[in-house]
Amino acid sequence: MVDDKVFVAANDRIVVTDTQGTIRDSLTGLPRPSGLAPAADGSRLYVAFSGSHQVAEIDTVSLEIIRRIDVAAYPCPTSPALSGSRLWIGYGCDYSSNNGLVGLDVSATVPEPYRFPITPYAAPLVVAAGNTLIIGEKGVSPADLLLYDVSGAVPTARGIIDGQTHGLGNLQDLAITTDGTEVISAFGAPRRLERWDTTTLARVRTYEGGPELPGGLAAVEVSPDGARVVAGWANISTSSEAKRIAVYDAATAEITYTNDTSIGELLPGTLAFSGNDIFGVVREKYTDQLHLWRMDGTTLPVSTLAVTAPSPVLTLEPFSLTGRLGLGESDAGAQRITVTRRLSDGTTKELPGVTTEADGTFTVTDSPPVPGQIKYDMTWGGNSEFRWSTASATTTVRKRGSSITVTAPQQQIQALEPVTVTGQLTLSDGSVPGAKSLVPIRYPVPYPGEGREVLPAVMTQADGTFTITDTPPFSGSVVYEVHWGGDEKFYTSMDSASVYVTKRDVSLTLSGPAAETLGRQVQFAGVLDGGGRLPAAGSPIKINRAVTDRDGTVTTTTLPSVPIADNGSFTFADTPPARGEYVYTVRWPGDWAFLPAETITQVLRRGGAVSAGVESVVLQRGMPIRAARPRSSRPTAAAALSWLMRTATVSWSRTLLRVS
Repeated sequence: MVDDKVFVAANDRIVVTDTQGTIRDSLTGLPRPSGLAPAADGSRLYVAFSGSHQVAEIDTVSLEIIRRIDVAAYPCPTSPALSGSRLWIGYGCDYSSNNGLVGLDVSATVPEPYRFPITPYAAPLVVAAGNTLIIGEKGVSPADLLLYDVSGAVPTARGIIDGQTHGLGNLQDLAITTDGTEVISAFGAPRRLERWDTTTLARVRTYEGGPELPGGLAAVEVSPDGARVVAGWANISTSSEAKRIAVYDAATAEITYTNDTSIGELLPGTLAFSGNDIFGVVREKYTDQLHLWRMDGTTLPVSTLAVTAPSPVLTLEPFSLTGRLGLGESDAGAQRITVTRRLSDGTTKELPGVTTEADGTFTVTDSPPVPGQIKYDMTWGGNSEFRWSTASATTTVRKRGSSITVTAPQQQIQALEPVTVTGQLTLSDGSVPGAKSLVPIRYPVPYPGEGREVLPAVMTQADGTFTITDTPPFSGSVVYEVHWGGDEKFYTSMDSASVYVTKRDVSLTLSGPAAETLGRQVQFAGVLDGGGRLPAAGSPIKINRAVTDRDGTVTTTTLPSVPIADNGSFTFADTPPARGEYVYTVRWPGDWAFLPAETITQVLRRGGAVSAGVESVVLQRGMPIRAARPRSSRPTAAAALSWLMRTATVSWSRTLLRVS
C-alpha cells in the first residue's frame, strides 16, 4: 500500500489498483519482481528483481523506474525491507549456497552493498522498522529469528529467538509494528501467531486459531496503528464454516472478523491494511492465476442484520419478510437495505431495496414467481462507523392444488356408437378456472401395450366443466383419462373414468339356385346384416366345403374367402367335383365391433337327383362354435346339421336345390 494505490508484484509485472481494487495501471516486461518495499513518505517504491539480480527504485506517481541498482554478487533478491534510508534485502536462488542478507543506503547516489556475516540455509525473510531489523530463517525447522539494532552505522546483534527452545518451524511470514518494538511471527508450527518484544526477546502474546481456522498459517500483518492483527490461514477443510482470514484485537487477541474465498490460497507476505479495509493476493488453484482480494470494513465495529420469512408461501401470492438492522447500542435510523432473490435453479434478481425504520426494523414484500426453495439475501453496505453485514432467509414456495372429476356413462355402449364423457376442473382456492386446455387420453383395459391415444384437447367452460365426445375404436372396458398440466399458480391434476363397449349382433344368410344339374357350377349369394351397421367393405367371409361319399368318407376343403360389399352382400360359386353329399359352411369370424356369425348349406342326394337346403346359424354373444360328429354308423352332413340344430340356438333359412 502506498497512499491511495495498491501495488501487486505478479510474474513479469507490477499491477497498480486503487483502494477499491480497480486496476489503474501496470508496469510490464519486468524481470521477475519478487518483493516490494515502500518508502515511509510513499514517494518511492523499491522492487527486488530476482530475474536480473537488481533492485529498482520507482516513482509512485509517474510509475517510472528512476534507477536500477546492481546486486549481481547477491543473486535472486527476494525480500526487501526499508528502515529509514537503508534497504535490507534477503537474497538466494533456489538450490544455492550463496544465500544471505545485504544492506544498501538508498540515499547515496551509488549505494555500496553491506553484506551481513550470516549464511542461512535459504534466502531469509526480512522485516525492519524503527531501529530494529529482524531476519527469519526460511526452509528449516526449527527456525530462528535473528534480531539486530540498526541505529548505528553498523548493525549490532540483540539476540536470537531460538526456534529449538520455542518449537518454531517452517516460517511463513513476519509483521513488525511501525515503531519496531514488537514483531509477530507466523510459523507453520506452532499453529498460532506469536507476538515478541524485540528488546527483551520475550513472547508477550499469542493469537490462536479455532475450529473455523483449520489450516496452517500463511501470512500476517499488523495495522499501522497497531490495534489490529490480521492472519491468513491455508484452508485445508471442505467445511463451509472454514475461513482463511481472521482479524484479531491486538491487545486482547479476540477474533473480531473472519472471511474466506473459494478462489484459492492466500500468498505469504501479501496482506496489507488500507484504512478499514484489508488486501491480500490469492493464487487460483490449477491455473496459478493471481487475484487481488479486498475485504472492506474489516476493522470497524460489527453491525447485525437479521431477517425471517414465513414458510411455506404460495406462488404469485404476496408475502412479507421482516428483519432488523442493529448498530451497537444505538438505533440504526434510516438505512438502505438491498435485497436479492435467488431461485432454486440459481437465477438471481435484485428486488427493490427497502429503508429501515428508526429502530432498524424493515419489511420486504415479494410475490415469488415459481415454486421451490427461494432464498432472500439482505445486505447493508456499512458506513464510516460500522461494518457492513448480510443476512439471508429461505422459504418454501408451493402452488395451490387443483382437481379433476371425470364421469362416464354407467350403461354399456354398443360398438361404433359415440360416447359422451363429462367432468369439471376445480381450483383449491375456489376461484373460477376459466378456459383451460385439458388433454384427454383413451386406452383399453387390460392395456395391451398399444391402443393408447391422445385425443384432441378440450377447453373448459368458465366454471371448469368440460365435455368429451368420442367413438371408441375397440370393445370391452375403455378408459378416458383427463390431464391438466397446471399453471404458474396451481399444480397439475388428473382423473379417469371407464365405459364398457359391447360388440354388435349380426346375422348371416345364404341362398342358392332352386335346381341345378350335377357337375355344373353352383352359384351362392349371401348377406351379412348388422342392423344398420356393417364391418368395413372388403372384410373376409370364410368358406368351407365338406363332401361325404357313398362309403361315408368325409373330405373337407377350405375354399377361397370372399369379401363383403358396402351393403354386406357377397357371392361365391363352386363346381362339385363328384357325387356325394355337400355341406357349405360360410362364416363371418367377427372383429372388435361385431360378433361372429355362420350359415350352412347342405346338398342332399335323393335317388338319382340331388337337392340342396340352406340353414343359417346366428351365434349368440359368447356362444362357442362346436363341431362334434353325430353318433351314426355312417355320419353324414345331414346328420351333423341335425345335431347342431338340436344343441345350438340358431336361426335357419332353408332353400332346396335339386340336381338331376
